[in-house]
Amino acid sequence: MNDVTTLLNALRRPRLLIRAARFGLNDYNRNRDLKRVMRTSTAPSPSRALSALIEEEAKVEETRRSGDATYNVKRHVELLIALMGEARLMPSEQHAA
Repeated sequence: MNDVTTLLNALRRPRLLIRAARFGLNDYNRNRDLKRVMRTSTAPSPSRALSALIEEEAKVEETRRSGDATYNVKRHVELLIALMGEARLMPSEQHAA
């Protein structure tokens, strides 16, 4: 899953969004929150969740950058919290070498 780690490290978002997501990460509950954020009835594996969350967050980021009135900052922060939470569940690549 090195590609996901690289992609997450390369994300550049406004500092306020990242700070809000880090603050919300303390209360992240995968069983409760992931299903709601992903709009599914069951929580997928962390790797599948990360892939879907990355794709959805990219769409929301594009909406934000374009200045579209449909941009939802709450949704964006929720996606970032879920991304960070799921990334923590991924096995560390550094220990594999």
